[in-house]
Amino acid sequence: MGFIIAQERAATVSDVGGKAAALHRLAKAGFAPPGFFVIPARAFESDAPFAGLEAALAALGPGPYAVRSSARQEDGAEHSHAGQFDTLLNVPADGVADAARQVWQSGFSETVATYRALKTGAAAEGPAVIVQRMIAARAAGVAFSADPVSGRRDRVVISAIAGLGDRLVSGEEDGEDWHVIADTAVCAALPAVLTVDEARRIAVLARRAEAEFGAPQDIEWALDASGLHILQSRPITTTLLPAANPDDQVTVFDNSNIVESYPGVVSPLTYSFAVHVYTRVYRAFLSLLGVSQDTITANSAIFGNMLGRVDGRVYYNLVNWYRALALLPGFSLNRTHMETMMGLDMPLPAEVTDRIATPPARGLARLIEYLRLLRAGAGVVWQTLLLPRTRRRFLQRLDRALDSGFNVETAGPGALVAEYRFLESTLLDRWDAPLVNDFLCMISFGASRNLLQRWLGERGLILHNDVMIGQGDIVSAEPAQRIARMGQMLRAAGLEDALAEQGMAALLGHPDLQREVEDYLARFGDRCTEELKLESLTLRDDPASLLAAIVASARRGGGPAHGGETPDWRGLFPNPARRFFVRAVIGWTKNRVRDRENLRFERTRIFGHARRVFLALGREFTARGLLDHPRDVFHLTTAEVLGAVEGFGLSADLKPLVALRKAEADEAAKRPDPPERITVYGPAIAPVWAEVALTRDAALIRRATGCSAGRVTATARVISDPRTQSLAAGEILVARHTDPGWIAVFSNASAIVVERGSLLSHSAIVARELGIPCVVGLKGATQWIADGETVTVDGATGEVTRHDDAA
Repeated sequence: MGFIIAQERAATVSDVGGKAAALHRLAKAGFAPPGFFVIPARAFESDAPFAGLEAALAALGPGPYAVRSSARQEDGAEHSHAGQFDTLLNVPADGVADAARQVWQSGFSETVATYRALKTGAAAEGPAVIVQRMIAARAAGVAFSADPVSGRRDRVVISAIAGLGDRLVSGEEDGEDWHVIADTAVCAALPAVLTVDEARRIAVLARRAEAEFGAPQDIEWALDASGLHILQSRPITTTLLPAANPDDQVTVFDNSNIVESYPGVVSPLTYSFAVHVYTRVYRAFLSLLGVSQDTITANSAIFGNMLGRVDGRVYYNLVNWYRALALLPGFSLNRTHMETMMGLDMPLPAEVTDRIATPPARGLARLIEYLRLLRAGAGVVWQTLLLPRTRRRFLQRLDRALDSGFNVETAGPGALVAEYRFLESTLLDRWDAPLVNDFLCMISFGASRNLLQRWLGERGLILHNDVMIGQGDIVSAEPAQRIARMGQMLRAAGLEDALAEQGMAALLGHPDLQREVEDYLARFGDRCTEELKLESLTLRDDPASLLAAIVASARRGGGPAHGGETPDWRGLFPNPARRFFVRAVIGWTKNRVRDRENLRFERTRIFGHARRVFLALGREFTARGLLDHPRDVFHLTTAEVLGAVEGFGLSADLKPLVALRKAEADEAAKRPDPPERITVYGPAIAPVWAEVALTRDAALIRRATGCSAGRVTATARVISDPRTQSLAAGEILVARHTDPGWIAVFSNASAIVVERGSLLSHSAIVARELGIPCVVGLKGATQWIADGETVTVDGATGEVTRHDDAA
């Protein structure tokens, strides 16, 4: 073939240039780049036709072709010459010779001469020329197996464009940018060129090229009807960070349960406070279940790392939860059953559980494990017997701590921190009554529900929901009852419009109603939307949501439904022994549910007092020039706040730290919530995830967990923030999650549908108290149900039906 060098022989850089030699190596390694041949630079030294060109083109197949440069120093480890030579695309067979001479001649251009003078000092020379089969690309671009900007070697950077990649390489158009870390592909904008799977495949191709050449690579690629093709590969010439050592640590973040307590972006103060509480509470919980103090101390790192904060949102660190679960007596006897206690929608990866879990106990170890389990059971029984005393003492400690007369308005920083430390040692470190009761509530609620289902079938589940209604002294029902009473008083006084327009000022001259509102605020003033977040504004700060609920109740008329019908126990259970047993179990369960809600209200009071203490510290820091505003304290951690007073703080300049965290929170709030489950390999500080486009389920009927019997057909109202959105009387509330601060919309709802939650969640308990249908755990409900469409909610079966097939 004369001067023509086939791709099988294009191995020597001095003959074919850097790009062609790299293509030869890729082809030999099985990457299958589009077929090519090379016209060496010496072939252009005369004007004679290239011998063998027609035969070489015929061997490649019908055109068109890409005609590209391949200089000896091009695509090298030190100098890429990127964009310095001409490239011609879609060249027909009869134009290849002229195109090749044009590409060779571009090696003598002023641009190339200047580049060489700056980089190498060498004289200009013409390159060898590659003639390559053209790819009819629907998408093309470049990919870096390491990030050339940040220098990170664990990140593949992809830029893609529809059609041919020449407009991208020349800078005529911007590409669609992707980052791929491990197996997670993230697009910087809404993807239009590549899918997530295609981005992952391109990243794999770039990493394969890096492995082949032994150094990070910059590749060009194209996608056509037959798949993904590599068009070239060259070393990345920018300086990169050092290669990281391998790390097989796996962290799994999941917020499928905790999002009910801590929705949205959570401040550093709230997060650090929650970490502190979880550390102490769950150490105590394992001690309660018979785990020795030596074992707890040896695994102390687990309890300090049960939470994570991802883009400002709070997550469970599931790996550490699983490690804590594995410490429980009986885990090695029935690992599968114990794993279900975590209540996860998706199980943990086997690579995590197999590494942590101990093998099944056998022989003597099995006997010892049974003895541990027996001892733990005896301990639970003992704690059950002591529960009335434990609860009484806890409430006494709480009352002493919260009703001590301590005045946060007049206290200085030292006294405020001392008050917090007293709260910490008196209550947070001695969280015994809520722990014992919650554990017994979980067991008794599940056991009683299973018992009724076993003996009465589906009818038993409906009965279980019914008998949990009307506790009377459950604190969760009290706000609705009080709001209904105040609504009746407001209606009788004809003040509905005045209260809606004027707020608290409308109550002047109506002392009875004013006193009712003030009494409500005195008792429930710490309740608010997202009440466990210290930065949340309480009803004491802004009673607008309470006033709106009173107005809505007055306009609706009547009071909340309560009580349910008394079941015919004799008819359901003719056997007196069985009847006595069932009623005893149900009565015990109702008491545990009641105490669970009441103790959670006491938790709200504790958090409210902590909130006031920290805000007062913010006031004192501002007065001393440490902060610009009292609420800036929420952008510090508990250790930073306490350390600033007690002396173990790291920096005296808190304002830049606050500014940094404010900026981070503002940016996080603009982004959609990360997914429920995020898996991180290596250091967990900077997790990445792929945004999942939400699509609406076309089904007209879906089923989840029914937890309050009744059937209602009405207009659905999708509420994301009850502070700014309202629910008209008789509408169906549809929400991602709720908390006690949602009472303003609860009081108007004819039924409730929630994406998150369980039979023991606040939504379910309040719905049962109000006697309205409730379905929880309906994933994606706020996307599936359109705001304003008509739906039917069956709170017994958990079935929700859409009647408007709205787009």
